Amino acid sequence: MARVAPNLENEFRYFSISTSRRIFSLIFRSPPPFLFPVSLPKTIASPLSPPPVSVDSDRFRSKIVRNLPDSSISSTGSSAVSAPRIDLVSPHHLGGFRPFSASSGNGVSPSVALRVRNPSVERVRSKAFWKKAWEIVDLIKRGENDLESKLKQVNVSLRKDYVIQVLHLLSSEKVSALRFFNWIRDSRPGLCRNYDICSLVIDNCGRINDYESMICTFNEFNRGGICLTQKAFRFLPELALNEVYLRESVSQVVEILNAVGGTCRTSGVRSLIEMFSSLSSLEMAKFVMRITETKTAYYNIMIRETCRECDLEGSRALVREMRRVGCEPNITSYNLVISNICKNGESALDFLKEMDCSPDEMTFEIIISHSCKVGHFDFALELLDRMILRGLEPRLTTHAAFVSNYFKLQRYEEAHKYVINASFKHRNTSNLVYSLLAGLYLNEGNLASALSIFSEMIERGLRPSYRVYTRLLKGLQRSGRDDEARELEMRFSSLSPQTITKTG
Repeated sequence: MARVAPNLENEFRYFSISTSRRIFSLIFRSPPPFLFPVSLPKTIASPLSPPPVSVDSDRFRSKIVRNLPDSSISSTGSSAVSAPRIDLVSPHHLGGFRPFSASSGNGVSPSVALRVRNPSVERVRSKAFWKKAWEIVDLIKRGENDLESKLKQVNVSLRKDYVIQVLHLLSSEKVSALRFFNWIRDSRPGLCRNYDICSLVIDNCGRINDYESMICTFNEFNRGGICLTQKAFRFLPELALNEVYLRESVSQVVEILNAVGGTCRTSGVRSLIEMFSSLSSLEMAKFVMRITETKTAYYNIMIRETCRECDLEGSRALVREMRRVGCEPNITSYNLVISNICKNGESALDFLKEMDCSPDEMTFEIIISHSCKVGHFDFALELLDRMILRGLEPRLTTHAAFVSNYFKLQRYEEAHKYVINASFKHRNTSNLVYSLLAGLYLNEGNLASALSIFSEMIERGLRPSYRVYTRLLKGLQRSGRDDEARELEMRFSSLSPQTITKTG
């Protein structure tokens, strides 16, 4: 029999990130009536009991690490938890429940794909893929002693996207992924250094309530220098029933991160802030910062998210808040706000005067790029001159903003003139700027103009980008212009690699 479609409760728990962002604010205004009770960790507030007013960190740590072999956590928060290998697999790891009715069989319902978030490529939706994936999940659920040998008999090609989807399925089935992860580590060691895969193992521990194994896994990752991503903590907002429980859960996860330290702590705190920012929950991101440390880099994560949403007032408010709490904005903070100002079609000149530090190359590039995009080339050229007077060297992308936008508006002569002037003033990028112009002509199928630009470069001793050169050469050959192709090939080969400092 084919597996039946998941019910509404589980559909809600595995939305994509973009959908989660839209529903995140709604879930904490009024808990949806269709949310079913979930089994939360003993160390995390249960929806069946009132949330505790405060967290006793020592008592919490003692609960988490009880019965761990040779493990301890110092009162100062430094890590002393040790585990030689992530092989903590006990019966309760494998005894989870299937959150919806399903039966094993060869058929795979298309609706099963809805249970797994963000399939990375279309091929993972195929029937053969799901059949193999469920075969692995069912093997792991049975928890037999010869599991590893049976996994080898499944005969699948272990790819990153395949492993990720199996991990998602194991989490949706409330089954520990640790034995699967250990098997992957023995079969394909490189995959077990992938940050996303490692993060999904942590997420799996959170979803099945196994915080003891989570601590040991953190320490294992620390020894390997593994960094965590947002995927490690998706279980927090998806399992919490309201904001009170979410804050309690986050506080206790942060306690674990503080205890284990290392790369997991550093990257974990950052990933928590990134996750909540991406869900448009800046208050939760600030909460994480309050219980860890206030850093400019953390504020910049939040400012970047307001820029993605074109929330200019939100960006300005965060900068004002930084100054108020004594966390000085840096040039990255200001550049993000300037980018948001430009995206909203406003002038950034007044904001430049408010900056507590000098603008850098990126500051000028942001304003220049916007000015070129809206056709204000005279103002952009004026900014370029001011930039050079400050001793700042324009980046290649700054030149590209001029050339590509001139070209987009079919102002070809002005684009050519800019390239010539830039080649005299900025020798280190002259061949790439020239090559960019030739490439733009090739994009329009204008072989004659592209060839003319190449001839001009070669006469000046500039070596064109090899990638653009091969495109032009093949274009000439395909169009039957063999004589011009042979001449171009001969002239290009005569150029010394030392004729220019940078080649494409």
